[in-house]
Amino acid sequence: MIKLSQINKRYPNGHEALKDVSFEIAAGEMVFLAGRSGAGKSTLFKLITRIEKQTSGSLLVDQQNVSRMRSGKIPALRRDIGVIFQDHKLLMDRTVFDNVALPLIVIGMPHDEIRKRVRAALSKVGLDGKETQKPITLSGGEQQRVGIARAVINRPNILLADEPTGNLDEALSDEIIDIFADFNRVGVTVLIATHDLRQVERLSKRTLHLEHGELIGDYHHAPKAKSASSIVTGSGVFDG
Repeated sequence: MIKLSQINKRYPNGHEALKDVSFEIAAGEMVFLAGRSGAGKSTLFKLITRIEKQTSGSLLVDQQNVSRMRSGKIPALRRDIGVIFQDHKLLMDRTVFDNVALPLIVIGMPHDEIRKRVRAALSKVGLDGKETQKPITLSGGEQQRVGIARAVINRPNILLADEPTGNLDEALSDEIIDIFADFNRVGVTVLIATHDLRQVERLSKRTLHLEHGELIGDYHHAPKAKSASSIVTGSGVFDG
C-alpha cells in the first residue's frame, strides 16, 4: 500500500529532513510513526500526499509512483488519502456539516448523497446531532472528531494522522486513537504520527521510529490493556 525505498528529502537551505528512509506498510495495517518534533514525521506525510517531492528515492502509494505522478492525477491520489491535522484546520465561521461536507462539495457530489455521507461520518465519530453547530462552540476533542469525519468522508483507503492527540488529555487521546483503530478494523490503512509513547504501548501496534530524519527502529511493543469498549460501533461511512 505504501512503500518507501531509500527516501531522502533535502530542502533548499540544506536541511536534510529525511535520510535514506525505507519501509513498507501493507494494505489494512495500522502503524505508529514515532519521533520528537523535527524528526521528519510531517515531511514524510507531505511526500506521501505529494504536497512535496523527495530529493531522491522511490515512493509508491497503492502501486503508483508518487514522485513521477502527473499533476492531473494528484487530486485523485489525495481523495484516496484522508489527512487529519493536529490543529484541525476547520472553518470556524461555517457549521460542522459544512466543514465535513467540503471535500464532497468540491467534487460536485449531489446534495442528497452529501447529506447521507455527512450524517454517517459524524455518527461514526460520535458527533450525532452536532451538524448545525459551529466548531468554535465545540471542545478540542470534538473539533478533532470533526476533522476525522471530514477526512473519511471520501471513504479513503488510507488515513494519515499528524499528532492527532497532541493537545488532548489522556482520556480524550484514548478516544481519538480508538476511532482510528475502529477504521482500521474495517480495512483502512492507518498511519499515525505521534510522540505520545503511551498510545504506542497501549495499542501494541507496529511502530516506525524516526530520529533526525533517519529510521532508527521498526518494532512492536508488548501488549497493553485496551479500553473496554470503543465509542465507535456499527457500520456507516464505508457502507453502500
